[in-house]
Amino acid sequence: MNRELLPRLMYAKKWQHVTMFILLTLNGCVDVVSKNLLPQRCVPLEKGTLVLTFYVLLLLLVLHVQDSAGVELQVHSLLILVVLLLMLALTVQLWVPDTLQLSVIETFLFQMMGSWLVQAGFILYKPVTGYPGQDDDIIDIMFVTTFFCWHVMINALCLLEIYGVSSFWHRCYRPSWKLTGSREAPCYTSTVGPLYKLLWEVDQSESGRLSTSSWVLNVWAQILVRAEDNNCCDQVF
Repeated sequence: MNRELLPRLMYAKKWQHVTMFILLTLNGCVDVVSKNLLPQRCVPLEKGTLVLTFYVLLLLLVLHVQDSAGVELQVHSLLILVVLLLMLALTVQLWVPDTLQLSVIETFLFQMMGSWLVQAGFILYKPVTGYPGQDDDIIDIMFVTTFFCWHVMINALCLLEIYGVSSFWHRCYRPSWKLTGSREAPCYTSTVGPLYKLLWEVDQSESGRLSTSSWVLNVWAQILVRAEDNNCCDQVF
């Protein structure tokens, strides 16, 4: 509290930073508890906590730029854009969690958020050139957007490279794993297939009306069992 003139709260931005750190820390604690301490991992709890964290984080960031201008305002506005898109992607994932496209978008946006936070620290507090950006200079504000676009391209290339290397590794080494697994696969010996079950149900429902149905059923069952065994053994060898 500052009591020199009027009692008022101080260091509002510092308290907002602390609140953001506490939110992210609590989200990490929920992940650890869900993955390691609960009897069964609760993925909806993890996703819900993450979405709630980013809702509050977006609210704090919007209020964080009320007294900002120039370079600082541009840096935080671009960060707010990334957090907003990430919040929307995470919200949609609550209803469609197993969508590959959303997972890729989420990964890319997390990359953007992390790299841009590092860049923002250098722009605002420790410029590489040694000269802080001028809020009244439109050139400095334009270069902030240019740096952000560079981050978009670099993160997209990194994600594409990781996907390419993983795909190459999967194509080169996965066939040998499949071949090894097929050599050790046991032959299927079950005598109750889906068609056999269907014929058996028909025979049970119509028992007493067809005198030769049992004999026909037994013949078909033997044929189907031998066909399944032969196909299984052909696949193994």
